[in-house]
Amino acid sequence: MTRAESAAADRDHMRAALALAARRLGETWPNPAVGCVIVDRDGRVVGRGATAPGGRPHAETEALAMAGAAAQGATAYVTLEPCCHVGHTPPCTAALIASGVSRVVVALRDPDPRVNGAGIAALRAAGIDVVEAVMADAAADLAAGFVSAVTRGRPLVTLKLATTLDGRIATHAGESQWITGEPARRAAHALRGRHDAVLVGVGTLLADDPRLTCRLSGFRARPVVRVIADSHLRTRLTASVLASLDLGPVWFLIHDRAEAARRRVFTDLGARLFPLPGAEAGVDLAAGLRALGQAGITRLLVEGGAQLAAALLRDDLVDRLAWFHAPTVMGGDGWPAAQGFGATSLAALPRFARRAVTLLGEDVLSEFERTA
Repeated sequence: MTRAESAAADRDHMRAALALAARRLGETWPNPAVGCVIVDRDGRVVGRGATAPGGRPHAETEALAMAGAAAQGATAYVTLEPCCHVGHTPPCTAALIASGVSRVVVALRDPDPRVNGAGIAALRAAGIDVVEAVMADAAADLAAGFVSAVTRGRPLVTLKLATTLDGRIATHAGESQWITGEPARRAAHALRGRHDAVLVGVGTLLADDPRLTCRLSGFRARPVVRVIADSHLRTRLTASVLASLDLGPVWFLIHDRAEAARRRVFTDLGARLFPLPGAEAGVDLAAGLRALGQAGITRLLVEGGAQLAAALLRDDLVDRLAWFHAPTVMGGDGWPAAQGFGATSLAALPRFARRAVTLLGEDVLSEFERTA
């Protein structure tokens, strides 16, 4: 095999490993979603694995278990540098070394200070040939939530909006269901399913009473964490999120001066509360994101409402936009996607670069990423 053919084969197998990892997005927190493919000397795939829901077992362990003795002399393709520290599971570097693989191809280094090159160094010290940075950009995109949690102490934040062409989310009377069609709504649930948690403000909860679950049967094994920004716990005790605690965790970002008796009621129901500092009317969202990061959340989807969107944009806390546009116009008396947040000049506006555009029936999904 020529060098060019070998490089092409490496990309093909890493692409397969990335596809395995992508299937587990949203289910492996606090761990990253990782994929691993093991290929023997004859070019046959003998093992495949992805991080299991909940983060254990790791992808390498799953792939090695499938490969068995066929891992001897094989090449392992891993989307993220194998771990080298002892946690809830033994280090993956030790498992790879013990398996007898002769070569490991890594897409991306792990930014965790307990790893960050040490895993690769351990493999090389054991005489294993290690190739780095194969499809690194695709791997970095896949691991962006984990990288954000490690390097910034908060999850990757995607703001999802479903609006008319002129950016309206509801009529002046509050009617919003449904602006977009069925294909777009299914895509929105798939988006929810690829995140660890979904966040809404209490205004949206009171107006729409959503359950905030991923309603695509079989899409994911682990439930989405449902988070409500509700400074003084105004959420009704009959709300659908509280009535469906059996379908997944419900967390509240609250003011640290929220009434103690009200707090006890919510905790007795099974909700988890995160008391945060802030103005009397709200909570410190930056502190809230840090609290979610400390709790293990790496990928957060924000679904509303307009005040929450404005606050996150104002504080530069939005990393990505998922904007569903319906082919209709509502006019200026409709509710905007984001309330005013004090921008006084064009230079001060948050800027985003377009990542992708997808047609969904009559609607369009445009995906954007915050530019530096």
